[in-house]
Amino acid sequence: MPESKAVPTPLRIAVLGAGNIGRPLGRHWLAAGHTVTFGSRTPDRLAALVEEWGERARAAAYPDAVDASDVVLLSVPRPHLEELLDQVADRLTGKTVIDATSPIGLSADGLFLSELGTGLTQGSWSAKRLPGSSVTRAFSHFPDELLWSRGTRQRHFWGMAVAADDEDALRITERLVYDAGFIPVRLGGLDESAAMEPGGALFGYFSTAAGLRRAAGIGG
Repeated sequence: MPESKAVPTPLRIAVLGAGNIGRPLGRHWLAAGHTVTFGSRTPDRLAALVEEWGERARAAAYPDAVDASDVVLLSVPRPHLEELLDQVADRLTGKTVIDATSPIGLSADGLFLSELGTGLTQGSWSAKRLPGSSVTRAFSHFPDELLWSRGTRQRHFWGMAVAADDEDALRITERLVYDAGFIPVRLGGLDESAAMEPGGALFGYFSTAAGLRRAAGIGG
């Protein structure tokens, strides 16, 4: 008899911020068989949506969403991230945390730049803020209005940059990138993820996996 392949265990995911990034990714992950809790300051406002999305979807306050999950997506607007982490940082200990936020600023001549300045990536910032968590970066450079359509109609065609310092967390993130309909492209560690930051070579750019590697100047 042919050897059977083990089916990966579904993950329990908290999506903190059910907006332009969190909603489409949560829907992709529900379709892939995962359980998704959408964290919100006002979870009652999501009741109709989670009912529509099925029994594996629920809404909760931020702390409750984190407690119910093993993997957490940070997808609130970047100006609200510190406030969110003040509520849940201690609860994130031991969890994989995918940071999809972007510290977007504009230069005097209208070019995108990171409000963190040069020499510090968003992933490194979050890793220092969450020393007990395994922080990764993904979903921050891709235009959010295309996350649902590209991941649904052209599954596994478009590349998605990922970065992490922890190999296990990176593999989990790559699985969720793939489950969302994209091909993961490793940039390296969090300190090496500047290409996906505002003003970086990949910010706002979408292409095949090969195209992302070329734009980021990496081989493979």
